[in-house]
Amino acid sequence: MVKRFFGFDGCAPFARLGQVLAIAAVLSASAAQGQLFGHHAKSKSDTTSAEPAKPEHPPSQPAAFRIPVEPLGFFAPGAIYQGQRDSLVSLDFLDEDHLLFTFHAPGLIRREGNPSADDERQIRAVVLALPSGTLNAEALWTLHDRGRYLWMLNDGHFLLRNQNDLQLGDASLELKPSLLFQGPLLWLELDPSQDLIATDSRELAGAKPQTGAVTSPATTSAWIASDEVKPDAQPNIVLRIVRRTTGQVMLVSRTRTTVHLPINSEGFVESLRGKGREWVLDLNYFKGGDRVIGSLDSMCAPSVEFVSNPEVLVTTCNPDNSRWMVAMSTDGKRFWNVAKPPTQIWPRLIMAPNGLRFARETLTVTHGIDTFAPLSFDDVTGQLVEVYDAITGRVELTAPASPILDGGGNVAISPSARRVAILDAGAIQVYELPAPAAGIPAVR
Repeated sequence: MVKRFFGFDGCAPFARLGQVLAIAAVLSASAAQGQLFGHHAKSKSDTTSAEPAKPEHPPSQPAAFRIPVEPLGFFAPGAIYQGQRDSLVSLDFLDEDHLLFTFHAPGLIRREGNPSADDERQIRAVVLALPSGTLNAEALWTLHDRGRYLWMLNDGHFLLRNQNDLQLGDASLELKPSLLFQGPLLWLELDPSQDLIATDSRELAGAKPQTGAVTSPATTSAWIASDEVKPDAQPNIVLRIVRRTTGQVMLVSRTRTTVHLPINSEGFVESLRGKGREWVLDLNYFKGGDRVIGSLDSMCAPSVEFVSNPEVLVTTCNPDNSRWMVAMSTDGKRFWNVAKPPTQIWPRLIMAPNGLRFARETLTVTHGIDTFAPLSFDDVTGQLVEVYDAITGRVELTAPASPILDGGGNVAISPSARRVAILDAGAIQVYELPAPAAGIPAVR
C-alpha cells in the first residue's frame, strides 16, 4: 500500500491523503468502465451525422435569440468522435454581453517529419457580441492533445492549456504566459473564488527542474512508499494545489492516476468509506484540522463538486443504477435532493460564476447501463441540459444540445446566471431567465 501526505507551507501534514487517492482510483475505474460500456466502435465508413434529426427533449421555453455557427466556420463533428470524450468545443461568457466560442477546426497540419505533431490540432476562437452576434475578435491556436483546453475566469479572462503550458487570455484573444509545469498538464480545476488551482501533471521523479516552471518545495511534500512498491516504480503524476496569481505551491503529492480534488478557499473534501454503503464526507482545512460535513449511502464512490464556496453537490449511485443528487452546505445543512434516472449518463456540471445556478448536461439513452446491458451509441437518443437553482433545486430550464458532444464544452452560464447559452441545431441558442433568488454567499 502507498501512503502519501500533504503538508501546508511546512505545517502539519494531512494524514488521510492516501484515502483521497484511493477514492480517486475508484472514480477513475468508474470512468474507464463508463467508456468500456459506452463505446462500440463504428466502422470508418460510417458517416452518419452526430446531430440528432429531432430533439427528444424540446426546450422548456424558446430561446431569446440565436447565433448561427456555420458562418463562423463550425460544422458538426462526425460520428467517429462519439465515445472518445474529446474536447472539441468550449462555449463561455466573457461577460454578460460577450461570448467566447472556440472549436476544433479540421484541416491539414504541417508535420514536417516531426512525430510530436501527430497530436496537433487547430482551434478557432471567436468573440461574439450579444445579441447581435457581431464578431469582435478571432484567432487560431495550435494545441497538442484532445483534452479540455480552456477554463473561463470570473473576471473576463481565461486560461488556455497546451501541454505543460498555461496561458492567460482576454477578450482581445491575446495570450500571456501564466504557469509552466515540469511535464504535460493533464487536468486542472479551480476553487469557486478562483484563487487556487488543483493540477495533475505527468512528471518523472528526479527530472531536472525546468527554468520558470512551477516547483515542488520540499517543505510542502512528503511521499512514503512501503515495501510493496519498487523503488523504480514511483508514481509519475504530480498533484498540486497552486495559487493561481503567484504560482505558490501550497500542497503537493505524487500519485499513479489523475485525481479529482474538490476544493474551496478553505480546504478539500474527501469521501471516506464507512460501513456497508455509507460514505463520509470530510472537509480537510488547508491550515490543519478537519470536520465531517455529512454522510450518504452509495453503491459507488460519490462525486463531489463545489457549486460555490459554501455549497457542495454530491452525486451517489443507487442499486438500480439511477443517481441521487444532494446539495448541502459545508456546515452540514442539506438544501435539497433529487433522483435522476439511469437513462441519463456521463453527467457534466457547469457552474454559474456567482454560484446561484448550475447546469447539468447528460447523454440520454434508451436503457440503464450495466455489465449485462452495455451501451452502443445506437442507444444514445440525445444530449440534455437542465439548469437548476442551486439553493432550491428547482429546474428552471431544460433544453437539448446538438451535435452530441460527450466531451462537453457546449453549455455556458453568464456571470449574473440570467443567460444560458447552448450549442444546438446549428446555432448558439441563448435563453434568458429571471434573476435568481438570493441565497447563501456565493463565492466568498
